[in-house]
Amino acid sequence: MRKVRLFLLAVFLGAAGYFLLSYHIIYFGNTIKLLSKSRPTSDYTFIWASNKSVESILRIDTLREAGIGDIFVKMGKLNEEDKKALEKKFNSDPVFY
Repeated sequence: MRKVRLFLLAVFLGAAGYFLLSYHIIYFGNTIKLLSKSRPTSDYTFIWASNKSVESILRIDTLREAGIGDIFVKMGKLNEEDKKALEKKFNSDPVFY
């Protein structure tokens, strides 16, 4: 029985770790959004976006590649044209944030 519990605990911890490596968890103050990462990584797993500007968040390559701009459009914080303009601006910036 003890081995079964340890096995189940290991499976649960492995699944939780994989989840954290696979998703960005973004807190907007009154809501939480999950965004699938473009590749498994521990970068920017938890993002507190409630007091940050849309531009400062879109400046982060990892989040922009994962498609955070689409979340801003769906939430009404950004329109599609502005999203494309900001993505173009930051994609041409060679600095990784």
